[in-house]
Amino acid sequence: MQRILLVEDNPGDAQLVRMALAEALPSARLSVAPDGEAALARLREEGPPDLLLLDLNLPRLSGHEVLESVRADAALRRLPVVVLSSSRAESDVTRSYELGANSHIAKPGDVDALFALAETLARYWFGAVTLPGGTAAPR
Repeated sequence: MQRILLVEDNPGDAQLVRMALAEALPSARLSVAPDGEAALARLREEGPPDLLLLDLNLPRLSGHEVLESVRADAALRRLPVVVLSSSRAESDVTRSYELGANSHIAKPGDVDALFALAETLARYWFGAVTLPGGTAAPR
């Protein structure tokens, strides 16, 4: 079972991502943290999931602040982080990569594109990539 933590403050967006990932990766267990502080608390309590999907525009701590904390924490620094944000600003993209994001993806504008993105993420992160700890999804 793949464990994914989605950090998303918009309940509607979180629900759409949940539905898209459930279709693309039925075996995954998706947890949602509504803000940056809750995300860091969950990561420190439960340990790193297999993948972190991180919005940038969050209350309490921004996605960039979360990413900076993750990369500074020895127990979390290898965690694959995909920034999934509505921001397409070059400064946000550049900052995400400077802080160690594995990818920065702009949220799709429609539901069909989101479901296609979830399928791509599932195939890539849990089919093609070997994750820390030597785990890969069965093909």
